[in-house]
Amino acid sequence: MTQAHLPLTDFIEYSTDEMLKRAQDHYQEIKRRHSIRAFSDRAVPQAIIEQCILAAGTAPNGANHQPWHFVAINSPQIKAQIRQQAEALEQAFYAGRAGEEWLDALKPLGTNADKPYLEHAPWLIAVFSKKRTEAAGEQKSNYYVHESVGIATGFLIQALHHAGLGTLTHTPKPMSFLSKVCGRDNDNERPYMLIIAGYPADDATIPQHAIDKKTLNEICDFM
Repeated sequence: MTQAHLPLTDFIEYSTDEMLKRAQDHYQEIKRRHSIRAFSDRAVPQAIIEQCILAAGTAPNGANHQPWHFVAINSPQIKAQIRQQAEALEQAFYAGRAGEEWLDALKPLGTNADKPYLEHAPWLIAVFSKKRTEAAGEQKSNYYVHESVGIATGFLIQALHHAGLGTLTHTPKPMSFLSKVCGRDNDNERPYMLIIAGYPADDATIPQHAIDKKTLNEICDFM
């Protein structure tokens, strides 16, 4: 059966000069997004987080099954639990489980097993991927799950930055403890990433290594 289509009514066309200016302005804004590891405990209203998650939910995805779920965590008790379990994994990671090459790659960033920001930041957002989606009372397979959730996570990070918050991506391995902590311990969902969001601490820094980005010629070919 052919599904109904609606006319496109909300596309806005700009002149080429305005398009270029908007692209340049966006580049300048996104250049200010940095992964930070020192967060203030200053409160951030839930309404802001809600809007950013709604923005993430508009991401393109396979068959529009929207194979993601977000758990926004503000509870001090749950954040403390996440920190405890994440740091236990990180201790093993930095003790050698990661391998020498990986640890050498991380040295310029100055990271270690201590993750105080998991408690200090006002919000942690756990992103889950879903293998199946329930529609009309039946389970249907999701498609391009990894790609879809990756795009949605990028939308979320951009939305948080645009709103005026600092962010950090955190991917402890394994992340299965997040399923239990967040009440998503089932065979359909898998933890994808943990996003830390909040205001930077007054003494927040960024590693010099992290701002050295590749040039356009290094990341793109035009044919």
